[in-house]
Amino acid sequence: MGMSVGGRDGFLSEINVTPFVDVMLVLLIIFMVTAPMMTQGLDVDLPKTKTVTNLPQNSENLVLTIKKDGSLHLDKYDVSMDDLPDQVRRLITDQNKLLFLRADKEVPYGVVVQVMGVLKGAGVDKIGMVAEPDEPAKPDARDNTSRGRSGR
Repeated sequence: MGMSVGGRDGFLSEINVTPFVDVMLVLLIIFMVTAPMMTQGLDVDLPKTKTVTNLPQNSENLVLTIKKDGSLHLDKYDVSMDDLPDQVRRLITDQNKLLFLRADKEVPYGVVVQVMGVLKGAGVDKIGMVAEPDEPAKPDARDNTSRGRSGR
């Protein structure tokens, strides 16, 4: 019970922490379930490469995404090419944050280079490029080079 009455000295109060622990465990479970859903971003078909390191997950980094249609997104917010230098100066250069560039593999190379030029002009010295790991080549089932052939 939360309180017991009686004894020689009168009222004796005790704190029951069981409901508090129950509420904290429920909140922990809710946050564990919802946290992975909050990290999903924009759908971009990234190019694949053999040497890829994981993108740092701290909040000090910003990601500029170029989608297939050429639209730009700074983290989750739409930004135009005209507004990009001001936004980059305000969010990255002035606050000394890192910028990572995610571009769909269908985006023309010229658009990516143009965006990189705008970023360089806005004062970004280092740009991280985001890619997906390349799957290892699977052996072809029709390949007969490993089997001996008869001279037919």
